[in-house]
Amino acid sequence: MQIRGMAAVSFSRMRCQAAAQGSLPGGNMSDTVAVETGALAKPAAKVIGFWQCWAFSVGTMIGTGIFMMPVILAPYGGLSFGGWLIAAGGSMAIALSLGRLASRTTRSGGMQIFVQDAFGRLPGFLVGWSNWVACVISTAALAVGFVGYLNAIVPGLANEPGYQAVMALVVIWTVTLVIARGVKEAGLVQLLLTVLKLIPLILVIGWGFIAGKAENLPPVNPSGGEPMAILAATTLLTMFAFIGLDVGVMPAGNVKDPTRTLPRAVVAGTSTAAIVYILSTAAVMLLIPTNSLTTSTSPFADAVRGMGAWAPPLITVGALISIIGSLNGNIFCTAQQSMAAALEGMAPRQLGILNRGEAPWISLVFSSALASGLLLLNYSRGLVGAFTFLIMMTTVAALVAYLVCALAEVKRSWRSSRGWVAVAVIATLYSVFAIFGAGQEPLIWGFVLMGLGVPVFYMGRQKEFAAVPA
Repeated sequence: MQIRGMAAVSFSRMRCQAAAQGSLPGGNMSDTVAVETGALAKPAAKVIGFWQCWAFSVGTMIGTGIFMMPVILAPYGGLSFGGWLIAAGGSMAIALSLGRLASRTTRSGGMQIFVQDAFGRLPGFLVGWSNWVACVISTAALAVGFVGYLNAIVPGLANEPGYQAVMALVVIWTVTLVIARGVKEAGLVQLLLTVLKLIPLILVIGWGFIAGKAENLPPVNPSGGEPMAILAATTLLTMFAFIGLDVGVMPAGNVKDPTRTLPRAVVAGTSTAAIVYILSTAAVMLLIPTNSLTTSTSPFADAVRGMGAWAPPLITVGALISIIGSLNGNIFCTAQQSMAAALEGMAPRQLGILNRGEAPWISLVFSSALASGLLLLNYSRGLVGAFTFLIMMTTVAALVAYLVCALAEVKRSWRSSRGWVAVAVIATLYSVFAIFGAGQEPLIWGFVLMGLGVPVFYMGRQKEFAAVPA
C-alpha cells in the first residue's frame, strides 16, 4: 500500500503551523491554507475525464425513484410537468453554482472544500460531514432497494429476510471492492453502469412517443385544486430526484483539467438527468391510461408490455443496474468525503491513506462497514422505522449542503460577476424552498444531524491543527 495521504497531511500540517504563527501571507486562514492543503505534497494521478465525472453525477442521481415517479405524479395531471421543470431549473442553478465553485480548486472533496474556502474550516466540515452521513445511509437504503427488485426475479427471496440481508451486504461489499481497485476503475465502472441504465429508459421513451396515445395523458388539473399549490407539491416531489448531482465534482484531485472538466460535467449531468426524468414520465403517461397508471406497481414494466414478453424483464434488470450505479456513486462519495476531511486535517489521518490505485481504502472499508450496520436495522424487527427516519433526516441535510454552497458562490462572486451572483441567488431561493417544503420534523432533525458534526470536528481533527481557527 502507498501512503501518499500521510505525506499530504504532513504538508498540510506545516502550512497550518505557519498560519497559526502568523507567518503566512494574508490574514484569512480559509483563503491561505484552505487553498493549499490537500494532496499537493505529491500530485494525484489524473485518471478521470469528463465522461466519468458526468457518469458520477447522472449515475448517482438516477436510482430507484424514477421507476415509480409516473405513478406518484399521475394524480396531479399535466401540471406535474410544471413541477418537473421547476425542480430541473432549480437543480440546474445549483449545478451551475457548484460548477463555478469547482472551477476555482483542484482539491478533492467537493462541497466541503467549496464551503471551507468561503466560510472557514468548521462550516466546511459540517457540510462534508452531513454529505458523508447522507451517502452512508443512502448506501444502505439502495442495497435494500436492490434486494427489493431482486425479489421479482428470484423466487422465494421475499420470504427470507436473512437471505435478503446477506444479499444486500454482498452487493455493498462487491461494489466497495471494485472501487478499492482504484479511482480510474471506479470511474470506468460508473460510466459503464450509467450507459447500461440509460438503455432501458431510452427504450421506454422511444416506445412511448411511437406507440403512446395522447388520450392516455392525464388532464391538466384533474383535482381542480389551486394550480400554484399543485406546482409547489409536484416540485417538492420531484426535487429529491436530483440529489446526488454533486458527486461529479467530488474527485477533483484525480480529474484531468478539473477547473474546466468539473463545471461542464456537473451541468451536463444535471441536464441529462432532467431530460431523462421528464421524457420518461411523459412516455409512461402516453402508454398507460391514467386510471390504470395510478394503481400500477411497476409502471415502466407495464408501459412496455406491448413490445413483447422480453421487455418487462429488461426493465427489471435495468432497475437493478440503475441501483448498482447509484450505489457505486454513493460509496465512492463516502470514501472521497472522508479522505478529503483527513487531508484537510479535520479527520484522523488514516482516512487519507491511498492504495496504489489512488483509492482511499481505509475510508472505503470504514464507510461501507457503517452502511452495513445501518442496513441491518432494516432487517431487524422494530427498527425499520428508525431506518426510514434516518433516510428522511439526511435528505434535508443534503439540501442544506446545497444551500450553503449557493451562499458560498454568492460570496465568492459578489464583487466580480453579478451574473453568477444571480444564478447563485436562484439556487439559494430554490434550496430554501426545498428545505422548508420537506416538513418541520425532517427540517429539525436535519439541522440536528449537522449540529452533531460540531463535537465530531473538535474530537476528530488532528492535533497539529488544534491551533488553526475553525
